[in-house]
Amino acid sequence: QVQLVESGGGLVQAGGSLRLSCAASGRTFSIYRMGWFRQAPGEERESIAAISWTSGSTYHADSVKGRFTISRDNAKNTVYLQMNSLKPEDTAVYYCNSHGAMGDYWGQGTRVTVSS
Repeated sequence: QVQLVESGGGLVQAGGSLRLSCAASGRTFSIYRMGWFRQAPGEERESIAAISWTSGSTYHADSVKGRFTISRDNAKNTVYLQMNSLKPEDTAVYYCNSHGAMGDYWGQGTRVTVSS
């Protein structure tokens, strides 16, 4: 199994920045890809960024492209989401996900609130 622990959420004003972290433990050798999803109240969970654990290639959804950046530190088994120019519509619970040979795993979520 893989365990994921997120941190870094909080309250920030519009235009501000936050960095989320997701530390993976357990069978991390089985991970192919890690990503960030978010779920706003009354909305479905959406994928916003992903990174290959081996090549480092990345994906960013159009809604966050140019503002958010996903990165990884393989030595620390940690993936980050740097969020800049935050908007009120970025308010959501953010979840870390790992996808690999042993399936998909999720973190507990960290709440991000952007005030206008």
